[in-house]
Amino acid sequence: MPRVDASNVEVLVYTFKEGLLSAVAHDLKIRVERCSVEVEPEHIVATFDTRSLKVVTAMRDGVPSSALLSPMRAEIEKNIVTDVLDAARFPEARFETTAIGPTEVEGDLVLKGVKRHLRAAWRRDGSARVAEFTLDQRDFGIRPYSAMLGTLKLKPEVKVTVRLSA
Repeated sequence: MPRVDASNVEVLVYTFKEGLLSAVAHDLKIRVERCSVEVEPEHIVATFDTRSLKVVTAMRDGVPSSALLSPMRAEIEKNIVTDVLDAARFPEARFETTAIGPTEVEGDLVLKGVKRHLRAAWRRDGSARVAEFTLDQRDFGIRPYSAMLGTLKLKPEVKVTVRLSA
């Protein structure tokens, strides 16, 4: 089975803020830095290193923002790895397809030791294939991040985009 690594795969996770103080918070664009994907014509197995998530940028209304300072970025990354994903206990997430169609892909994702079946839009973008998933963190036993007595929090749903270059 051909294997590709992070140089041929881009995995982006988008989080979205909510709550009373959401105006002072940021949506985030996060990159998975280490992953590998085994590809066959009708079967894909992808593994993602949960310790390798890095904040790319803050987002405001879908547009990158320079509002996120380096110390804040480091603190957010620490919270993701330590508190949200518990990467010390669950260092890997794994997705294995069960069906691949021309416009949809489905399969099983294991994240934090919890397995869920997912379905995603699947499209060609030049020579790449792109899958776009929406995940509810709570389905995987993840409590969405919150601070300041819940007045600042993340929505339970995150968007994950996987771009697999040819």
